[in-house]
Amino acid sequence: MRANHTTTIARLSSFALEDVPMDSAAHPGLPPPPPVSEALHVLASVDEVRRATESVAGSAKRLLSIFTPDLEPDLYDHPAFLEIVKRFVLGRSFAKVRVVVRDHARLNGGNHRFVAMARRLSTCLEIRIRAPQYRELVSAYCIADDRAIVHRLRADRWDGIVGFNTPPVARQYLQDFDAVWQASADEHYAQVAQL
Repeated sequence: MRANHTTTIARLSSFALEDVPMDSAAHPGLPPPPPVSEALHVLASVDEVRRATESVAGSAKRLLSIFTPDLEPDLYDHPAFLEIVKRFVLGRSFAKVRVVVRDHARLNGGNHRFVAMARRLSTCLEIRIRAPQYRELVSAYCIADDRAIVHRLRADRWDGIVGFNTPPVARQYLQDFDAVWQASADEHYAQVAQL
């Protein structure tokens, strides 16, 4: 774990932003208000990633972009996150949630509440299956507008970073997301309809 933390700090330094410990005294039922600092914070556990994801999603004003292998239930099927997304899309006229998943194998069980919400709110919440050329990507992230991001280099691990006000970092990954989103347009109707 210490080696992972050191590696993450080295990656953070490439953005020329300092590493500041994340406040862990957040109320367990509600995401903490996003800090205004431009620092990136290191995440090391599922609880930290979940709280950070809820805070980032809660800060979205118009667009939430999620890149995930399979709508990880520990993050995106959690009641607090679902409530944040529901308030976001129902409370804002032009709110949009875009999700790109690697495949829908784990979503076919029908028990994923995020998928059920996407079916009901299909005009503002869209899930696409990654185009074949992007299926091998292993990272996972959630971006609010073009400012805030939770990013993990590997979706199968919980170590990562969060930036609540880091437009340069968020925009970099948003460009990557947009490329995958556009390339995956044909995958939406063909496969997500089967979920």
